[in-house]
Formats: sequence, C-alpha cells, structure tokens
Amino acid sequence: ELGWLESVPYLDRPPSPLEFYREWVSPNKPCIIRNAISQWPALKKWTSAYLREVVGPKVVSVAVTPNGYADAVFQDRFVMPEERQMRFMDFLDIVEKKVTSSNVFYVQKQCSNLTEEFPELVSDVQPDIPWMTEALGKKPDAVNFWLGESAAVTSLHKDHYENLYCVVSGEKYFLLHPPSDRPFIPYELYQPATYQVSEDGSFEIVDEKTADKVPWIPLDPLNPNLELYPEYAQAQPLQCTVKAGEMLYLPSLWFHHVQQSHGCIAVNYWYDMEYDLKYSYYQLLDGLTKAVKTL
Repeated sequence: ELGWLESVPYLDRPPSPLEFYREWVSPNKPCIIRNAISQWPALKKWTSAYLREVVGPKVVSVAVTPNGYADAVFQDRFVMPEERQMRFMDFLDIVEKKVTSSNVFYVQKQCSNLTEEFPELVSDVQPDIPWMTEALGKKPDAVNFWLGESAAVTSLHKDHYENLYCVVSGEKYFLLHPPSDRPFIPYELYQPATYQVSEDGSFEIVDEKTADKVPWIPLDPLNPNLELYPEYAQAQPLQCTVKAGEMLYLPSLWFHHVQQSHGCIAVNYWYDMEYDLKYSYYQLLDGLTKAVKTL
C-alpha cells in the first residue's frame, strides 16, 4: 500500500515498540510525536545561562560559512564548512548577537557530538529512545546536538538512518520528499571543497584535490529552478514544523531540507537502517533514474 500523505501526521503519545515498527518504520512513513520527551530535564534546564555555566569555557567544533549553507552545492562545488574550534561561550555570544559577525555559525557536527563533545549535557536527555531501541533491536549509532542561527540551512539530502529528531527549544522547519520522488530530484557529481578563512577575514573555497567527487542535490526546494530541473515540478514535498517538546520520526532515505528559528536547540538519534528489500527497491529506482537520463 503506497498511501500518499498530504501532511505529516501527529501522535499524541509515544507508541509501543511493536506499534511503531508496524505503523511507521516498516511502511517508511514520517510522523511527529508529542509527549515523547516531556520528561527530559533539558526542556527546562537548557537556557543560555545554564549552557554558559556548564559548557561555556569548553572548546567545541562549530561550522562556519559565509552564507549559512554548509555541505551544499555552491559555485559548482560541494562545499563543506570551516570547522572552527572555539569556546562555546564565544559561540553563544554570536548567536545572542552580543558579538556581531557577517558569517553564520552552527554547532552541527554529526559524529555523535552530544556524547563526544558535550558529555556534560547527556544526563539532561536520554542516551537512547527506549521504544525505538526495542523496535529496531539496536542502540543508536549517534546522538547529535544542534544549535545555531536562523540563517543556517541544511540543504536537501537523504540519510541511511532512521532518525528521531527532538526539538528542545525553538522550532525546526522541514521540507520532506519520500524516496519515491527520487526520479524528480536531480543529482550531480561535484568536486568537494572547504571554506577557509583568508588573512583579511573573507572566505575562499579550497578544493579537496585528492578526494573523490561527491553526488549531491543542486536544487533549492524553496526556490527550484524548473527551467534547469523541470522534472522537479512532479515531486510532492511535505512541509512541517517541529516545535519545542516534539519529536519528528524521519524515516531512512527520505529527502529533507531543514531550517530553524534563531537559537533553536535540538537533539537527534540516528539508528542504522536495515538494508532490506526496501533498500533494494530504492537502489533499483535510483539506478533506473540514472539509466533513463543517459538515454
């Protein structure tokens, strides 16, 4: 059954593991879950003052770009951010506009940075989501901490993870495409590059010359160039807002583009997907899409 969702459905409570697997994971359907993290101390504790006290002097990894787009296509390159090591309190000064900068700053390092860089905050959330862990029979591969400016945008992409995205404060704005929209979403190969700061403070784009080319989506779904990518007109995006205290289940292989309110704080849990028949069907669709474009 390939039922089309006109909007992302809401659940008023966390489901049982069996219910979640049957109704959402197996059919690969997203949902927003309320009251799933209401017991987290982080919802009340993670104020700016608390974060300054607990993490402030610590040096952490911050993604810095001139335009808010990290890991995105720019000037015919796949450009990654400058990974700047800075004190967390200095980063907060920028987010709170106590210090002005023409650049865009985002704590977004996706290597389980909550446990690796912010262990002081781990006890304010859960190490995993118990009903998801039981449903999938595995622990999450990574738990990530996100905090940044409203100008920071995550370009359209997909992940090989079952993703539980929990908003602690502020709001996240998701644009979603199901895997079945793959034929309408353009991919091209790009030279990987990184933003680097010049002596005068401006950014330059430096190629990663020894790295292989990266397949990425050049299209901006908020302002698509339909002259260049006319097939995208057939795609059917869903848009949703995930508010503080809510959790988005973002299924594996769903394309997503993400924006946020200024200073939004979130934690997400990445559970490795099953490389089963669903994955095989996606690979077939991807292969057929590429083959048709070569004709």
